[in-house]
Amino acid sequence: MNLVDRFGRPLRSLRISVTDRCNLRCQYCMPEPEYVWLPREDVLSFEEISTLSDAFIAEGVDRIRITGGEPLLRRQLPVLIESLAAKPIADIALTTNGLLLKANAGRLRRAGLHRVTVSLDTLQRDRFRALTGSSDHDAVLAGIDAAATAGFAPLKLDTVVIRGVNDDELVALIEFGRRVNAEVRFIEYMDVGGATRWSPASVVPRAEMLETLTRHFGAVIPIGEQGSAPAERFLLPDGTTFGIIASTTQPFCNECDRARLTADGVWLLCLYATAGTDLRRPLRAGATPEEVRHLIRTVWSLRADRGAEERLGLDRQTTLIPLRALKKDAHLEMHTRGG
Repeated sequence: MNLVDRFGRPLRSLRISVTDRCNLRCQYCMPEPEYVWLPREDVLSFEEISTLSDAFIAEGVDRIRITGGEPLLRRQLPVLIESLAAKPIADIALTTNGLLLKANAGRLRRAGLHRVTVSLDTLQRDRFRALTGSSDHDAVLAGIDAAATAGFAPLKLDTVVIRGVNDDELVALIEFGRRVNAEVRFIEYMDVGGATRWSPASVVPRAEMLETLTRHFGAVIPIGEQGSAPAERFLLPDGTTFGIIASTTQPFCNECDRARLTADGVWLLCLYATAGTDLRRPLRAGATPEEVRHLIRTVWSLRADRGAEERLGLDRQTTLIPLRALKKDAHLEMHTRGG
């Protein structure tokens, strides 16, 4: 019998954060000068991640995405990928900022990683520095090239679109994606986790993005795929595809089959969740696989989270989580829970 929540949504996709650390300080995720970090002794080992993955897979998960923080900061990550690749799942993916991808792409591919998504918010070096606090824009581009060479094709490129910051690069990013055989996914700026500088005025809605792209390329055709993927995909007249994730203006909570596991083993049922279920403690206390599975079944069957839809109906003149709350609990941060 398939495991479903209170709205009939199955548990199919698990995003696993392997570290809360990151080597960038992006405006929409980590704009503050100081952060509270998870205690190192609490971070799950690869063996613990593998054990918990087995429990989730037994309850229906068939897609795993490795996230962070920046997951390539986790030492020997291909060892974990190799372990996951041996399991009965359809897809193993990785989201990365690309800085360390050039040195790791080949090893990740050989370990069994299926897909790579690289965050790329701008093609301009000066703008990249302002957005991320880093001058390593060329390293990201080199990482994209290395991933393509390693056989990750087509790649996906994720762009968080912010009004007045990079919303003038939609066309250029589509054209760049075409050149490197990558599909670009534009993401509406979301007020989750550490987005302490978010404001409604900074959001570029899906409709406006489509208008901009139609004006330049011509008719944009929705592909209309079935499934629970967050991106709605579109086709340009020349056959180029791209996606838009409209989490802010058009939430897709009714189709969400995703759960998130933080680097220290807290299971979150929603990106907007303010609390989760600690799986690390029972695991380290000696819980059997069946006991862990029972906990997963119980929690998911009671799930009624519709965080983005609920947020849509609230006063959104301020950020979701106040800065003072973020400083007290690292689990509220986007870089801890994974995107």
